[in-house]
Amino acid sequence: MKWRIALLCGAVASIASCSHIGYYVQAAKGQYSLMAEARPIEDWINDPATSARLKDRLKKVREIREFAARELGLPDNGSYTTYADLKRPFVLWNVVATRELSLRPEQWCFPVAGCVNYRGYYSKDDAQRYARELRSEGFDVQVGGVPAYSTLGWFNDPVLSTFISYPDAELARLVFHELAHQVVYIPGDTQFNESFASAVEEAGVERWLQRHGDEGLRRSYAAYAARKQDFLALLLKHRAELETNYARDASDEDKRRRKAEIFKALVADYQSLKATRWNGYAGYDRWFAEPLSNAHLASIADYHDHVPAFRHLLEQERSFAQFYSAVRQLARLDKPLRTTRLAMMAKPTMMAGQPPAATGIPNAAPMADK
Repeated sequence: MKWRIALLCGAVASIASCSHIGYYVQAAKGQYSLMAEARPIEDWINDPATSARLKDRLKKVREIREFAARELGLPDNGSYTTYADLKRPFVLWNVVATRELSLRPEQWCFPVAGCVNYRGYYSKDDAQRYARELRSEGFDVQVGGVPAYSTLGWFNDPVLSTFISYPDAELARLVFHELAHQVVYIPGDTQFNESFASAVEEAGVERWLQRHGDEGLRRSYAAYAARKQDFLALLLKHRAELETNYARDASDEDKRRRKAEIFKALVADYQSLKATRWNGYAGYDRWFAEPLSNAHLASIADYHDHVPAFRHLLEQERSFAQFYSAVRQLARLDKPLRTTRLAMMAKPTMMAGQPPAATGIPNAAPMADK
């Protein structure tokens, strides 16, 4: 294993600046550590030391994985056929940053993945250290835990302890989303990639619940989705107010004052939402763990804006195989034309009153629904 890490680090060093080598080395070590921890799901199930609870969850993942390949046409490979117990709450922590009076996220560019709106660390301390560095330079910063990610088929992604306890439908949603990234991925177009994967996850969960869900599971997931939709609407409302504020012909000091008012109102509106619509449900409280900043709201559109277009395209193509083929054709277009096409496809859905998918926001604490 060590020689493979050394080879990867050597290759990275040949293409990265000296200031970035340390970051790439931690990423390489983190990925290979993850792979070293993973064992085949069958081994875990057959191990007498494995708890009955974990065995049941792993059998459920195996069922979801088979459904993904058979019914959704998602890749039938080694991803999600192994399991790793990480003994930490998240697999990595993403750092997102914006300028003080802007909602445009900073970008970092990497081999394979292209330019993305975050920088991921396998150590929370390392993420917080980099966040402090950015804050000292005047950036708004958010550090958020990530339960899963896709290596885009370069490695066989394992099932992780960070999400194995999710309720069934949420577990299926996550697996479908991450596998979708292996179907189509455009380096440097986060909005396209995440909206496509979100559309696949939503359509996939609908079919999963039709086939495998009982009435209780359907009600539970409907409540979860409704809360997620409420929270998305809340964030979009205040994000729009921030955009209006930053576009004003006003002094920076006046914009800072208004910015503080908007974030204060966001917290108040969230507390009201919990009390009036959610009966005290606190699953999104962790989103407010750090002081709110532009970075919290910077990437919502990446997961949200093109979902109606992809939903319409799936309905039009009638099968997942044809849908994926149509999406690949879109992926071959240059970005401006691709974005225009997606905007045009979204119009029939929005005119029909179809609500946007509840995506692009952090998941609530999974155990809170139990």
